[in-house]
Amino acid sequence: MTPATTPKVERKNVISAGIASTLGWAMDLYDLLILLYVAAVIGPLLIPSDSPTLQLTFVYASFAVTLMMRPLGSALFGNYADRRGRKKAMLIAITGVGVSTALMGAIPTFETAGYIAPVLFVLLRLMQGIFVGGVVASTHTLGTETVAPQHRGLMSGIIAGGGAGIGAMAASVAFLIISAAFPGAQFAVWGWRVMFFTGVLTCGISFLVYTKTAESPLWKEAAKDAPKAPAPVKVLFSKKYLSVFLMNIMLVSGGASLYYLTVGFFPTFFGKVIGMSNSSASISLIFVNVFVILGALLGGSMSDKIGRRKVFLYFGIPMIVLGPLLYMTLGNFGPDQAILITLVASVMAFVMIAAQAPVLIFLNERFPTKIRATGTSLSWNVGFAVAGMMPTIVTSLSPEIADFTSRAATLTCIMAIVLVTAAFLLGETKHLGLRDEVDEAATVASNA
Repeated sequence: MTPATTPKVERKNVISAGIASTLGWAMDLYDLLILLYVAAVIGPLLIPSDSPTLQLTFVYASFAVTLMMRPLGSALFGNYADRRGRKKAMLIAITGVGVSTALMGAIPTFETAGYIAPVLFVLLRLMQGIFVGGVVASTHTLGTETVAPQHRGLMSGIIAGGGAGIGAMAASVAFLIISAAFPGAQFAVWGWRVMFFTGVLTCGISFLVYTKTAESPLWKEAAKDAPKAPAPVKVLFSKKYLSVFLMNIMLVSGGASLYYLTVGFFPTFFGKVIGMSNSSASISLIFVNVFVILGALLGGSMSDKIGRRKVFLYFGIPMIVLGPLLYMTLGNFGPDQAILITLVASVMAFVMIAAQAPVLIFLNERFPTKIRATGTSLSWNVGFAVAGMMPTIVTSLSPEIADFTSRAATLTCIMAIVLVTAAFLLGETKHLGLRDEVDEAATVASNA
């Protein structure tokens, strides 16, 4: 068995594919993360309650259901991407994400529509989740299938981690600008709506970039004169790949949970627990996400040299102790200590994202081209569906907002252990490459 030969690709097409995958993922994460920046504002507008923690729990639960729908999107669009191409699937998915996000800005409040308001909001979140799941099927395969083998780990970090950092940074900048344009009480009237309306803009940017991007060369080679094959989902759940799929979920859920317990939860934590203003929190989060990008680049490039598994362990093990320790430190800061808050949060974000930077290419290397989009996106999205419940668990287990710190710190420790345990159980994949057939895949999980 020999690694699949990567067709010779012009440098401009490699760059184009990398930008398209990174920007596509960044813009769709932007649309997804907007909710986390306005959670404290829209909670009271959609749910009548005297309990701020209950209102936040509803908002985070609506975030979680979006993630829970992503596996369905992966199954639908992954099948399409494996059979019809990465690019076609992406163009449909990004349009759906942008439209569903923008419509969230048009929903009525509880005061004007009663329980119709939260129901409509949840339905739109479900719709968004399906399309975001579809985005993963393309963004998480096109770039890595186009770049040269020796740079696939770096591309993994750029797309998954860098895209996440860029998306969150864009959300922070948008939050800063829109908060300034709609200060104080005005943000609760129009500001949060404008945040969601920007989904149309991100959709347009992503669509424009993807129309100018070439199809994956590996997929095009595999599609030439290919015989009719079983549905990719059916192959994924066959005896050969089921154990691979289940172990992937454990690894992804550990890493993704760390993301949502840190960068994903920081907007609420900075405002509700520390008491930072919208502008101060936004500026701090911009710097934090710069370190997300840097950590992703470091972890991804290291995996090209020392292997994917070692990166998981080298950064994941410190996170078991460092994560909860720094969270407890953050909880003791006041709103006037913005520099220290940014520094501590940046260290957390850097180590957290470096620990999972190679996850994308690790998943790619465990599946052949004919089911790669389906296998990668379903592994990724099921793991993220589990991870998406973490902020909801934090808020629901907290009688008071002051309890957020200890709950978040504890869960950070637990999910870091999950990530490290999965890495210990899984074998290395760097030597496999992106093969047309991965006979060894079924035994990777048993290789220490």
